[in-house]
Amino acid sequence: MSENRKIAQEILEAVGGKENISSAAHCATRLRIMVNDKEKIDQEKVEQIDKVKGAFFNSGQYQIILGTGTVNRVYEEVEKLGVDGSTKSEQAKEAKKSGNVFQRSIRSLGDVFVPIIPVLVATGLFMGLRGLVMQEEVLSWFGLVPADISDNFLLFTEILTDTAFIFLPALIAWSAFRVFGGTPIIGLILGLMLVSPSLPNAWGVAGGGVEPIYFMGFIPVVGYQGSVLPAFFAGILGARLERTIRKRVPEALDLIITPFLTLLVMITVSLFIIGPIFHTVEDWILEGTLAVIGLPLGLGGLLIGLLHQVIVVTGVHHIFNLLEIQLLEKFGNNPFNAIITASIAAQGGAALAVGLKTKSAKLKALALPSSFSAFLGITEPAIFGVNLRFVKPFFMGIIGGAVGGFFASLFNLEATGMSITVIPGTLLYLNGQILLYLLVNIIAIAVAFVLTWMFGYSDKQEIE
Repeated sequence: MSENRKIAQEILEAVGGKENISSAAHCATRLRIMVNDKEKIDQEKVEQIDKVKGAFFNSGQYQIILGTGTVNRVYEEVEKLGVDGSTKSEQAKEAKKSGNVFQRSIRSLGDVFVPIIPVLVATGLFMGLRGLVMQEEVLSWFGLVPADISDNFLLFTEILTDTAFIFLPALIAWSAFRVFGGTPIIGLILGLMLVSPSLPNAWGVAGGGVEPIYFMGFIPVVGYQGSVLPAFFAGILGARLERTIRKRVPEALDLIITPFLTLLVMITVSLFIIGPIFHTVEDWILEGTLAVIGLPLGLGGLLIGLLHQVIVVTGVHHIFNLLEIQLLEKFGNNPFNAIITASIAAQGGAALAVGLKTKSAKLKALALPSSFSAFLGITEPAIFGVNLRFVKPFFMGIIGGAVGGFFASLFNLEATGMSITVIPGTLLYLNGQILLYLLVNIIAIAVAFVLTWMFGYSDKQEIE
């Protein structure tokens, strides 16, 4: 019997047998199981299975952390043992029925934004690279000064760095239609209408050089370049409107009438109602975020660094995507990233302390790879597999994150992008901040490591 088949069998036994599983799926690192009866799961038995780095309930799914590569092989064996497989999206639809209204809303927000994040990550890297090559010190290596850079080259870099944010409403509306059951191409066109060159450019209006169009003397109509919430809510309502129209239109006329009415109604509602209202709400959210980050003496960074991983455990951290997108769109930088990076790195530091201090070979084999995973920006193995399991390391990690966040705020660190942190996140600080960024992460890791080593973990806990 292969090792992965043995692991699959042990997992099935520990979760109450295959008759207790309605479906199974997997993501990059976790086996995701929908169970019929939570009470039949033997949590301790699951955590003791070889290669299992932790297990927990999230979004209505029982998620078992196995790691990249391993999870694919174990999932194949689970299917061979007679468990019905399902796609991650199919499970997500089923999981949406669980949790309170707020949790389900945040989950939907995440479902919309997650597919967009890769292009925003790429855009952030382009910004970082442009900042690097435009530094006088770097140009001097090639005997150049900023004045030697051609306008055509600058135009090329602007295409790389600005396109995703100019057409951001189109991406969001497309994704919202996809998530809420509409036709994605209709959502894409609706989003493009919101940034039509026929409308006054949002950035031009914000700069004071362009006037909005006023309908009925008081409704301002502008383009929504870089906006998030107007396109998000237009996408939700548009998808539902499309489904409603389709149910009432004869099949022979569906191809003509459904997209026509959906776009006509939604662009009218979006420009005159949804846009002005939610653009204002968006400004309030941004102002609130800046107020917290801007608290004096680094207190904002300390507060965010303290709470971030606690919020991650609750599963509603996808709301931060909205904040980071707004910061990047408005200012071209993201001070939030450095703060949350410190909180992520600190959890890795706590897990590292456990891994180096313990004499248990199994715990060492779990904690050390989990800490490295956190240093790559993925904290679930460290949090659920190690730190929360022994409780104190998690809180020592929180303290380390608070201290790191404090220094990130004090040093005014500003990322050029989002969604990559710790080691990969160095690419977002090539604009002259890389040394301070590394210092902040080292501080966060060191504080969490030392506190965990001294007060947070003893092998007696493992024995007990």
